[in-house]
Amino acid sequence: MWHLLYNVVLIIAAPVILFILLVKRRCRRGLLQRFGFTLPALHSDSRPLVWVHAVSLGEAVAVAPLVKELHRRHQGHRFVVSTVTETGREVVEQRMAGVAEHLYAPLDFPWVVSRLISQLQPVLYLFVETELWPNLLRDLHQRGIPTAMVNGRLSTRSFARQQWGPVRLFYRTMIERLSLCLMQSDRDVERIIMLGANPRLARRTGNIKFDQPIPCAAKSDSVREHLRLEQGERLFVAGSTHPGEEEALVECYGRLVVSVSSAVLLLAPRHIERVEQVEAMIRARGITVQRRSAIDKVKAVAAVRPRVIILDTRGELASFYREAVVAYVGGTLVPVGGHNLLEPAVWARPVLFGPYTDHCAEIASFLLESGGGRLVNDGAELTREVIRLFEQGEACERMGRAARTVVEQNQGALEATVVAIESLLTPKGSKSENPLVGNQIPLAAKR
Repeated sequence: MWHLLYNVVLIIAAPVILFILLVKRRCRRGLLQRFGFTLPALHSDSRPLVWVHAVSLGEAVAVAPLVKELHRRHQGHRFVVSTVTETGREVVEQRMAGVAEHLYAPLDFPWVVSRLISQLQPVLYLFVETELWPNLLRDLHQRGIPTAMVNGRLSTRSFARQQWGPVRLFYRTMIERLSLCLMQSDRDVERIIMLGANPRLARRTGNIKFDQPIPCAAKSDSVREHLRLEQGERLFVAGSTHPGEEEALVECYGRLVVSVSSAVLLLAPRHIERVEQVEAMIRARGITVQRRSAIDKVKAVAAVRPRVIILDTRGELASFYREAVVAYVGGTLVPVGGHNLLEPAVWARPVLFGPYTDHCAEIASFLLESGGGRLVNDGAELTREVIRLFEQGEACERMGRAARTVVEQNQGALEATVVAIESLLTPKGSKSENPLVGNQIPLAAKR
């Protein structure tokens, strides 16, 4: 009944969905693929195919090392990674070139997913975090294709919604079809079991974001050169920011340069299409603004201060954190849920964030416990903490080392996840044991 109701609602909403896809410029690309047409040229390759789904930039970045490791161990397989967004596509093409092909994720209409599955003929479907699509999962299950949730998490807000009676029954029908639920934390394991997962198939493998490789291209000298930083200038990096945060950050920076005149703010909006809006807001406050994309086009950049550099390019933020004195990670002073707190931590940089960390709750907790991160409740606390860390070099370095230690002590999720997935790639009839059967958790870095 719930499946029928879902499809009725989906069909009624189809004109609205199509209109949105056509109106939004960033959604037009790949429109035919979203309907199951114009797929990559895969038919000439007879190797078994593994389909990995990552919604957007964050999920694609997280899953890249996993796809590479699976490819290394199983070169007799081919890999396709689907995303919903353009930023996700760019990550696949940049970080998984030669390892996986990109595909725009299909719309969850029954005839679309059925057509796509028939064309791809995957032997395994993996999806990152909690991207549950009813028709897709149902079709895969009916064809006997194993499916696994990878790096799974359930935020407090989404879990509360899914607890509501009718919704919970609907989610149960999807979750019961999963072959494995590989979760980030013990809390996530408990929640997925409460929603209907088989306890024997739900395990804590950890967060594969801890196993992200350090961007080797980020050399300190090259970062400073790319940003045209003068000798003695010190960088305050605010990454993945949202409306409401940027105003607080610019105000914080205005107070910071009063005490530390050499400070420069690098502001990286989460959505690049908002760059003009952010730039106008900063100029209205009488502060010089430079776009990252324009800096390389001029022979010299005047070291005017105060000045804000807006990062309007993709794929550079993780590397630029290396040159930060202090880093702030966005989506946390406003109720978004937070972004990747580990990107500055891998460079041993102090990590500041607001109270809204539902999407990265465990990482935030680890950073707070270790002293590598600091929670700031508002713009005033942010300002006080940034000024303190800029002025107290020893405390700043100590906090950064603690942040890096959190990353090092929690690595191992990638290996545990690969081992679990390999149980689904084992040919039928093989005597290999499924490492998830029984009570032991195959986790190399369980806290």
